[in-house]
Amino acid sequence: MDTKLCSSNGLCSCPFSLDHLAMASNGAGQSLLPTHQTKNANAPPKRRGFRRCKSAPLVVPDMNGNNEKPPIPKSVFGKLHSNFKWVPVYLAVYLALGTICFFLVEKDVKGKKTNAILDSLYFCIVTMTTVGYGDLVPGSNLSKLLACAFVFSGMALGGLIVSKGADYLVEKQEILLVKALHINQKVGPSDIMKEIETNKVRYKFFVVSILLLVLFLVGTIVLIFVEEMSFVDAFYCVCTTVTTLGYGDQSFKSKMGRIFAVFWILTSTVCLAQFFLYIAELNTEKRQRALVEWVLNRKVTNFDLEAADINDDGVVDAAEFVIYKLKEMGKINQEDINQVMKEFEELDVDQSGTLSTSDIILAQSSPPKK
Repeated sequence: MDTKLCSSNGLCSCPFSLDHLAMASNGAGQSLLPTHQTKNANAPPKRRGFRRCKSAPLVVPDMNGNNEKPPIPKSVFGKLHSNFKWVPVYLAVYLALGTICFFLVEKDVKGKKTNAILDSLYFCIVTMTTVGYGDLVPGSNLSKLLACAFVFSGMALGGLIVSKGADYLVEKQEILLVKALHINQKVGPSDIMKEIETNKVRYKFFVVSILLLVLFLVGTIVLIFVEEMSFVDAFYCVCTTVTTLGYGDQSFKSKMGRIFAVFWILTSTVCLAQFFLYIAELNTEKRQRALVEWVLNRKVTNFDLEAADINDDGVVDAAEFVIYKLKEMGKINQEDINQVMKEFEELDVDQSGTLSTSDIILAQSSPPKK
């Protein structure tokens, strides 16, 4: 039996079915899709499903006739996790290479020194994060050129860590935060993921804020007891370090202090960058939600119906209305519609305006168009 994604009588149990996918362009009444089948007015109303059409197959046969289930993502952050595994590798290679290079020119580096290997690693971290205390400075042409090379490559790597590594570490803590907020309620894994998806940026901001406060506190305490600074000087040094200001009048000068600085400087500077990034995302999300609220609450006019009526039949179905509203909200644009339409036309082998299992098999078996 040829199982189709939409029922043969023209009624689809899914409001997002492919034969209803269309979008009004900037001018009203311009159709982006072939005219789809006319609805049967005498047919009884059906309950609409939002996950998949009732007639959609649970399994789809591949080219060899084997039935395969559609892949289900293990996590909403799966892509991030797969990319994150390379971040520690890149960081380790950078630090190892930088330490070796600065160790070879260690005699040309001026300033207060403790241990050759530790100072080289510490100088590499300070250069990478653009802190630049000035307690260690290159003194020869070769060391200056190395510093120039490593500061640019370090900034690029820092951007990678901010975009991948910090997000991953924050998301690991989001689950604990959601559980803590619902400690007296029974919350399952699916509920946790739904809550995180709904308030993703907000939870990230809370987690990063807490981590930043902890890093400020720990850094201040270490500087007071290890570097023997006053509270004001320690807090001042923490602020100039985290913001990569690095005046140089206060820095880590002892051996134990620099061991701590190797880990703390990198973590705190990345955490602060994420903090400001999430503030910007929160503002953007707030404006987006305000736009959505305005679109949903404003009164629908005849102009809206005319613009949403894709096939110009005088009525607007649910799919047309949803797509029109999504475009008003800025969720989709004309370029997105064009790309989806291009894929639809490639899969619609028989040019019927609908997709079936046979269409998909034929489209995948035919040679790609040049």
